[in-house]
Amino acid sequence: MTLSTPVLAKASSPSGRSAASAAARRRAALNWVAVHALGVAAALFFILPFVFAFLTSVMTDSQALTTNYWPTSWQWGNYTKVWEAPGFLTWWRNTLVYAGAGTLLTVVSSLPVAYALAKFRFRGRKLALMAVISMMMLPPQVTIIPMYLFWAKQMHLTGTLWPLIIPMAFGDAFSIFLLRQFLTTIPKEYIEAARIDGCGDLRTLLRVVLPMAKPAIAAVALFQFFYCWNDYFGPQIYASENHAAWTLSYGLESFKGAHHTNWNLTMAATLLVMAPVILLFFFAQKAFIEGVTLTGVKG
Repeated sequence: MTLSTPVLAKASSPSGRSAASAAARRRAALNWVAVHALGVAAALFFILPFVFAFLTSVMTDSQALTTNYWPTSWQWGNYTKVWEAPGFLTWWRNTLVYAGAGTLLTVVSSLPVAYALAKFRFRGRKLALMAVISMMMLPPQVTIIPMYLFWAKQMHLTGTLWPLIIPMAFGDAFSIFLLRQFLTTIPKEYIEAARIDGCGDLRTLLRVVLPMAKPAIAAVALFQFFYCWNDYFGPQIYASENHAAWTLSYGLESFKGAHHTNWNLTMAATLLVMAPVILLFFFAQKAFIEGVTLTGVKG
C-alpha cells in the first residue's frame, strides 16, 4: 500500500492529468492523420496547382516560372491588366450569354421530355428512351460537318454563337436522361392526386413535379452551365471567324499566344476564367450533390 500511494497521487495530480490528456490528444491526432492520409494527399494534389497558379499570377515577369516560388513583390495589378486587355470583357459577356441562355433553354426543353418518359405510358416509350441514350453516346464530332454546312449555307449564322444556343431549345440527351432518372422516384400518388383535383398535365408538371424536382434541375443546370462555360470546340467551329463572338475558353488561347512570355498574366487570366464556376459550385454544391445522388436511386 505504501508503494502504490505515490503513484496514485502522481496520476491524480493536475500535472499528471494534463500530461495524460496531452498524450491522448497526440494519439488522436496521429490516428486522424493515419486515417485521412489518403484524403489529405488527394486534396493537396488538387489544391497545389491552384496555389502555384495564384502565386505565379501575382509575380513580376522576371520572377514567373523561376525557382523562387514565393512572390518577392505582390503584383495585384496583373489582374487589372488582364481585365483591361482588348477583347477580354467582350469574351466575358459572350460567355455569360452563351452559358446563361444555354442553361435556361436546356432545362426548359428537357424537363417536359423527361417527365413524359418517366410518367407517361405510350407506345414506343422504351424506343424513345433508347434513342435518348444512343444520342448520349454519339460524339459531336460525328455530326459536326452536316451541322456546320446547315448553319453556314442554309442559315448563314456562322461567326455568331446562335448555332450553339439554338439547338439547346430542343433538349439535351444527357439532361433528359438525368431528369428522367430523378422523376421516376417521385411517387405516382402525387400526380394522381393532382389529376383528381382537376390539374392537367402541364399544370401538374409546374405545380407538383417542378417543386419536387429542384435538386435534379439544379444538377442539370450546373452541368450545362459548366459545359457551356468551358466549351472550346463549339466556339472554335462556329465563332472563330468573328473576334466579337469569341468566348473566354477560345479567347484565352489567343491571350496565351499574345502573352506567351508573360506567364504571370496568363495565370491571372486563367484564374479569372475559372473563378466563376468554382464559386458557383462552392455555393451550389449541396443541391448539386443531392441531385446527382438522387438520380441514381431508381432507374
